[in-house]
Amino acid sequence: MTNFALFPPEASKIAPQMDALYFFMVLVSLIGLTIVILLVVSFSILYSKERHPHATQIEGSTLLEATWTIIPLGLFLIMFVWGALLYFRIYTPPANAMNIYVVGKQWMWKVEHPGGQHEINALHVPTGQPVQLTLISQDVFHSFSIPAFRVKREAIPGRYTTVWFEATTPGTYHLFCTQYCGTDHSAMIGDVVVMTPDDFKKWLGGSTSGNSLAQDGERLFASLSCAACHNTRPDARGPSLANVYGSKLTLSTGQPINVDDAYLREAILNPSQHITQGYAPIMPTYQGQVSEEGVIDLVEYIKHLDSDYRIQQTTNTTDLLPESEGTAAGQQTKPQGKVNP
Repeated sequence: MTNFALFPPEASKIAPQMDALYFFMVLVSLIGLTIVILLVVSFSILYSKERHPHATQIEGSTLLEATWTIIPLGLFLIMFVWGALLYFRIYTPPANAMNIYVVGKQWMWKVEHPGGQHEINALHVPTGQPVQLTLISQDVFHSFSIPAFRVKREAIPGRYTTVWFEATTPGTYHLFCTQYCGTDHSAMIGDVVVMTPDDFKKWLGGSTSGNSLAQDGERLFASLSCAACHNTRPDARGPSLANVYGSKLTLSTGQPINVDDAYLREAILNPSQHITQGYAPIMPTYQGQVSEEGVIDLVEYIKHLDSDYRIQQTTNTTDLLPESEGTAAGQQTKPQGKVNP
């Protein structure tokens, strides 16, 4: 079927399993359609007016009714369980998945790799490595679709969505937006380039912009003076961000919440809705002041902060550091947030 023009190749691990369910459903539908057509034609002939000029009462059969109820129900339950297992597998990325950010915008896809590689309407990935895409739209609804991987997920304004896959076959595959998004919707296409692990490493080395997303986030963190509140001092006005990613916080409402990418984004842009228990609601919103790419950089930086991080700003930062690490008043220093990009 891979050479059939209307059927895309199977280039990811999940693709054969998706196709197996699809063809099973098609087979069941075709068998059901055939049975119904044969019964309609047979009854039309056997019970025609010429053969039976006078209507006769036909009593029902409990066994027959139970049969045509139980068999379709069983088939539907098989499809339901099969589909549910695939659903949970598709929506649960492996722990070792490589995270890549994708920002949709009329009318292009902007891809950002953790190492600082940036792409427009293209996505380079290795074979044999689970890849998680974190999607968001900068304007209207878009839908990120790679038919060869059987991957399709909406890119929604103001909210992260995720999808993952593991490519199996090197090559170049189509990338589409499958949600009508305006005048040039049909031009919002691109290529997914699947490479061997060695070739992918070479591509990463030759495509970096020089700074990782975490390093760009470190600079933005310092320029926004985030360390004035989020530092390691006991009297800090904001919660420490050390090892906060992946942990569970308690909000001022008493609600526990898991700290993931989506939470960090919301806490930056809409902090009044995510007040950590024990702290005052004094953090300003950065909605409209930081771009989606900037938010991604900040999230990547915070994800890598360890237990002994320290932030220095370019001026007047002595009061943010322990005395043993302080600098002379007015001395300019570079951001030193400890990260492992």
